[in-house]
Amino acid sequence: MSRVENASRNVIFGILLRGYQVILPFIIRTVMLYYMGIEYLGLNSLFGSILWVLNLAELGVGSAMVYSMYQPIIDKDEEQICALLKLYRTYYRVIGAVIAVVGVVITPLIPMLIKTDTEIPSDIDIYVVYYLNLFCTVMTYWLFAYKNSLLMAHQRTDISSKVTILTNTILYGAQILIIIFLRDYYMYLVASIVTQIINNFLIAYWSKKMYPQYSPKGELDKITKSKITQRIKDLFTMKLGNVIVSTADSIVISMFLGLSILGIYNNYYYIITAVMSIVKVFFVSAMAGIGNSILVESEEKNYVDLKKFTFIIAWITGFCSVCLLCLYQPFMTIWTGKDLLLGFSAVVCFVIYFYVDQFNQLFLTYKDAAGIWHEDRFRPIITALVNLALNIILVQVIGIYGVLLSTVISVVAVGMPWILHNIFTTIFSKGIRQYVTRVLLYTFVTVVVSLITYLICALLPDGNLLLIILKLVAVTIVSNLLFLLSYHKLEEFGLTKDMVMRIIKRKS
Repeated sequence: MSRVENASRNVIFGILLRGYQVILPFIIRTVMLYYMGIEYLGLNSLFGSILWVLNLAELGVGSAMVYSMYQPIIDKDEEQICALLKLYRTYYRVIGAVIAVVGVVITPLIPMLIKTDTEIPSDIDIYVVYYLNLFCTVMTYWLFAYKNSLLMAHQRTDISSKVTILTNTILYGAQILIIIFLRDYYMYLVASIVTQIINNFLIAYWSKKMYPQYSPKGELDKITKSKITQRIKDLFTMKLGNVIVSTADSIVISMFLGLSILGIYNNYYYIITAVMSIVKVFFVSAMAGIGNSILVESEEKNYVDLKKFTFIIAWITGFCSVCLLCLYQPFMTIWTGKDLLLGFSAVVCFVIYFYVDQFNQLFLTYKDAAGIWHEDRFRPIITALVNLALNIILVQVIGIYGVLLSTVISVVAVGMPWILHNIFTTIFSKGIRQYVTRVLLYTFVTVVVSLITYLICALLPDGNLLLIILKLVAVTIVSNLLFLLSYHKLEEFGLTKDMVMRIIKRKS
């Protein structure tokens, strides 16, 4: 129950943070769209993608180090944790330096990633914008970033959530004022740098205050260092694969379709990633608890937990998918206007992309919690290369739709079967057929519920925010009643209900 309580606390504060990080950036994005133009939104997306590529230098060090702390925390081995912190600090200093050097070296390539120079705002020097973004990224590694690992390994990500809410309040307030009154994109980026520095200092302070017994000192034995090095090597392909998948869409769109189309695409993508970020709170909050459980509990207990966790994600993801299908286009019409809309077929592609991604995140959570990176080392890069190849081919055939479908095809056809095989040959010795059947059942139910709810909502008129809220109420009631009707006899429904009741009793 301590694992469940830690996860519950992290979920609560994580959702508060994600909700906050959705609403305020949405306001900023809207202000930028109307005060500065769609090209600036395209620039934001492009440089964000470039920096994702540079973050490849991180190699997955963070995941490897947090995983390495699970057992010492269980054993209360303070000396080992201190030595891990020292190694982590060294790694991050080197990583920051590598990103700085590589970032400077690739500078001449930056103009090649934009289809035409005419799309670049006249008051912008793309090199200045690039270096400001690069400096912000380097600072995240050099300023106490390693100390956040203590909060993550101890299941106290709620602390970093609180700190981030505070620093983001400063950031968003400053950026809104800068856009409205100064319309200075450089100052907009400088505000990000300053608040990132403040955020790192505050997390370091609270990490030290909560765990004063830990400081970066001591040396690890050769066997432990060797294990960590091997984990980092195994994580490199995962990191490389994630970077390709995360950056390919924006860079390909910028190169083949232009900054304006990229800006429109990212208006849609922003909404879907906002929903993804809220759902991701469940994965991040449960990660350490799952890792701890895999180490100390039986295989049967962990398999039951997997089924229960999958059911929870299936319901949440299904509900979010229905909401996106019914409300995406009406909301975008009000937010950006009819001139900046994609077709409804793009909405369907985004919803499929979202649904597939959430189940993929579930499988990745179990893989990372169990530390099975060596067995999984080839899957991420193969999946990403398939995605990249399909991206380049399909974007020239069916445009923006090809960018979305390439990710879905690569994950469903290559990534998911592979990672499920790895999970069920490493963590669990049996049950994969039963588990896959359940996932297919959840998918079928979600498709049926989506169609029924969409047809009902189509009877309601569009036009303003009040009508969208009315549709949201209808979607919430209809879809959840249909999910309840479909799932109430399942074993997983009963297990989840019992868990929720135990949490409520403990809190009361």
